Amino acid sequence: MKKNKIAFLNGKKIVLGSAFIVLTASSCSIIKKKQKHSNPLTTSTTTLNKKDSLKSEIKPYKEVIIDKAITQKGLFTVHKVGEKYFFEIENSLFNKDILAVTRLSKSTPGAGNFGGEEVGERMVYWKKGPNNKVFLNVSALVSIADSTDMISKAVANSNLDPILASFPIKAFNTDSSSVVIDITDFLLSDSPILTFDAGDKKSYNLSSQIGDRSYVESIKSFPINTEIKTIRTYAATPSSGPGGLPAASLAGAVTLGLNCSFVKLPEVPMRQRLYDPRVGFFASALYQYSDKQQKVDIDAFVHRWRLEPKDEDIEKYKRGELVEPKKQIVYYIDPATPKKWRPYLIAGINDWQKAFEQAGFKNAIIGKEWPENDTTMSLDDARFSVLRYFAAPIQNAYGPNIADPRSGEIIESHIGWYHNVMSLVHNWYMIQCGAVDPRARKNEFDDDLMGQLIRFVSSHEIGHTLGLRHNMGSSSTVPVEKLRDKNWVEAHGHTPSIMDYARFNYVAQPQDNISEKGLFPRINDYDKWAIQWGYKQILNTKDAQEDKKVLNQWTVDSLASNKRLWFGGEGKDYDPRSQSEDLGDDPIKASLYGIANLKRIVPNLISWTKKDGESYTALNTAYKEAIGQYDRYMGHVLKILGGVNVTEKTYDQSGPVYRPVSLFSQKKAIQFFNEQLFTTPKWLIDTAILGRVNNGYQGNPIEQIQQNMLASVTSQSRLYRMMLNQREYGKGAYSPEEWLNDLKNGIFSELKNGTEIDSYRRALQKMYVGSIITMYNKHYALQGSVDNILASLAPTNVMYSNVRPLAFAQLKSLLSDVDKAIGKTKDVDSKEHLIYLKQMLDKIVKESPIPGLNY
Repeated sequence: MKKNKIAFLNGKKIVLGSAFIVLTASSCSIIKKKQKHSNPLTTSTTTLNKKDSLKSEIKPYKEVIIDKAITQKGLFTVHKVGEKYFFEIENSLFNKDILAVTRLSKSTPGAGNFGGEEVGERMVYWKKGPNNKVFLNVSALVSIADSTDMISKAVANSNLDPILASFPIKAFNTDSSSVVIDITDFLLSDSPILTFDAGDKKSYNLSSQIGDRSYVESIKSFPINTEIKTIRTYAATPSSGPGGLPAASLAGAVTLGLNCSFVKLPEVPMRQRLYDPRVGFFASALYQYSDKQQKVDIDAFVHRWRLEPKDEDIEKYKRGELVEPKKQIVYYIDPATPKKWRPYLIAGINDWQKAFEQAGFKNAIIGKEWPENDTTMSLDDARFSVLRYFAAPIQNAYGPNIADPRSGEIIESHIGWYHNVMSLVHNWYMIQCGAVDPRARKNEFDDDLMGQLIRFVSSHEIGHTLGLRHNMGSSSTVPVEKLRDKNWVEAHGHTPSIMDYARFNYVAQPQDNISEKGLFPRINDYDKWAIQWGYKQILNTKDAQEDKKVLNQWTVDSLASNKRLWFGGEGKDYDPRSQSEDLGDDPIKASLYGIANLKRIVPNLISWTKKDGESYTALNTAYKEAIGQYDRYMGHVLKILGGVNVTEKTYDQSGPVYRPVSLFSQKKAIQFFNEQLFTTPKWLIDTAILGRVNNGYQGNPIEQIQQNMLASVTSQSRLYRMMLNQREYGKGAYSPEEWLNDLKNGIFSELKNGTEIDSYRRALQKMYVGSIITMYNKHYALQGSVDNILASLAPTNVMYSNVRPLAFAQLKSLLSDVDKAIGKTKDVDSKEHLIYLKQMLDKIVKESPIPGLNY
């Protein structure tokens, strides 16, 4: 006998067959039971006198919706009578899931946000209540259980949705198939469904809404959605903003335009595709209960568009022929977008057509210009996915998707594109490719080059709207030397995924003569595979669980045959293969090539940014970007230390999931730091540039990078991870003793021969001593140092590990080395520095017991 899934709302069970009820990250959904509604006047449980009182409050339809009413039909029929707004809600809409999405449509400069950005998303439904009221409920967390399991009764008793608002019924239509409610007061209320929640208001420095400066701008209703636009003024505290003096400083308030879309969700939810951590999709999740002897399961499913072959093309699809989908995925370009950039944005969208062909569809996705003369279309209409163009100084773009919380079906997407993203890609390309591409050596790029940069960013953001997460590990599947092989890299690209933060091929050297094809990211092998996994139809299966078996086999076979299809996550673990802004399978080798290019670029920045009559602002920006790129290289290598490679697998795949980074790689990382960072990179301290951009009081950024990186390299938590690696995995992990000795020998190399210790090295050596003291006893750490902060974040187990004994041994050894070097050192500054270090070390090593040390 087939078992059905059931969900519960207010004690009522709903049988679902193969569909699941699900929870998303921002809201959750349940499919409500379709109820037979009778006239509330005959079913109220109130007393007879109360019934008569309520009956008198409900007026004839024509007395409420008078002849002069302005009416729009749509999801909700909207009536405007004078200054009042009424919603007429059909009985068929009650207990049906509706997605409410709120966005900023306009913003006061300096308010902290810009038009088009989403500020809220909730699943709601209308419900008839007692006493002739209509309730607007928010779908809260739900759990599911099989209707044949006894635990289903417990699940039924555990879910009650909150009531967001209550409205008295003002009238019924002539055949009682709909009810009329007065929505006027609700429209300008501070309800989180229409405006910001408390946390967002605080982050935007907003306080109370000012009623007499807020109003309803418009309400428009369409067949499956109703759009509510309001103008709201909030009391606000002044804050700095990129566009000049913020409005809050002028008026003590900000005025914002907000658009709330009520979108009816599909009557029948799309079949879920269950989440697999080996393929990078956004996902929603729910708790699933059963009577079995097991813990509560978490069912997760991915976000994707409903892409299906037409009924007449099913057989063609089965034969492997490309077919067009029933409904094409369409993205429109905001008419506010400058015309010369529109073709490149559209090209970035259309580039995904090749990926969908791997899933069996042709012409599955397309970018179009917005039909500006079509008055039936609205940019804020949730039925249309739009790339919104914002006149804002923010250097960014983003690609969200709004998905049905029941199934993961993407309903629509509004991509945010800030005008100043062009500054971002300009700076990236100049600093990463200026050594190999002469076009990158200008303050203002040629339009064609900028257009191609825009195209790549467009493709990346569209990938997010299709459900794809970042794949920060993708570029690690490429051997570094292949990035310098002109024929190979131009044919295969420098990363298998445009969803990676791989930016541009900074490994390529001038002598390699690599063209744009080998420098730019593109939609590539992983992206096509991910679209195939998420969108290829699985026919002749009964439900998502059966689909999962098919998908698993696809994944096992595909990953075994092509390592370029690996999903490496979003760089949030200790895996050095999964990092943002990196390239290749060897962070050390790739960073060395990158540094070689920076050495070519930095001396040319003055000439590349020169513009007569202008200040040195462009030079300052470019130099900061070069410093930032150098810092990224250091960060890429840092992750090797104490690193663990994490490769998600199932039981039918061989090999471990967790494997420590090799001893050889970790030793090379310390060598890299000693040679490339802790030996001061004076080539990067360009005095000609500093004399133009540094006011003399800002300090040197290289010194800050050195100190920050040393604090990270010598943190308690990193040493503790190394100890765990050695304990759990044996000789394959880097010995903590070796690590500290190698680091010490590099940072204190002057002690062997008594040579001068420059100011950069003196600062590093002080910090190193402070870091090791922190490992031993943080009470003796340099007050306010980064080490002290890191120590406070170390795992509690560090206190009971071998970290402190090891640190004490290191301090004793260092005291001996410093003591011997003092007599050999002739430079006055260096000698005073060593004497100071000896005093610090004496206090720790020779004082016993140490006050405040608690084991």
